[in-house]
Amino acid sequence: MLVDRINQVARKLPAWLLYVVSGLWAAYLFYLGLTGGLGVEPINALEREYGEVALKLLIVGLAITPLRKHLGLNLLKFRRAVGLSAFFFVVAHFGVWALLDVQSVDRVVADVLKRPYVTIGLAAMLLLIPLAITSNNLSIRKLGPTWRKLHLLTYPAVALGALHYIWLAKGFQIEPLIYAVVVGILLFLRRRSPKQQRRQPASL
Repeated sequence: MLVDRINQVARKLPAWLLYVVSGLWAAYLFYLGLTGGLGVEPINALEREYGEVALKLLIVGLAITPLRKHLGLNLLKFRRAVGLSAFFFVVAHFGVWALLDVQSVDRVVADVLKRPYVTIGLAAMLLLIPLAITSNNLSIRKLGPTWRKLHLLTYPAVALGALHYIWLAKGFQIEPLIYAVVVGILLFLRRRSPKQQRRQPASL
């Protein structure tokens, strides 16, 4: 079966490989921006590319448990790497916007206060920060059950990320809506009873 084959390949691949791929992809996109490969507005294009990759990785991380539960596809070993890679791209997305596009602390603050889609995007990133900091074995041991509750913030963070993308898009665009629908489906599939939540928490 295809699922069995994928599981066999996944067992052989180290999780750290995803960090390497993410770093190389981020560097490649940045190179394209420097050399004009992203079009006539490279900064805006790079900002968008980083944001889209971040959202895709967040969705992948959200899908890992439903894929195992409903299809038998076991990718749990990659969940931490997926989440941290997503956070890396979120920070890169914010950095390109703040440092290369806006280029002013005052304008960053003004945009956060006046533009709802910026406020929502920043809120999503802030929710991800404690998850990224505690995505390690030491934090799991130190925090105990609190770690499980903390990492439930994954859900609102992904939902806010999808809303940020919809709001950011100019005019009617189908792609952001598709992402939002997928996020909604995954959140529905991830519904669990309190007993299930204690056994297997969400994780960045």
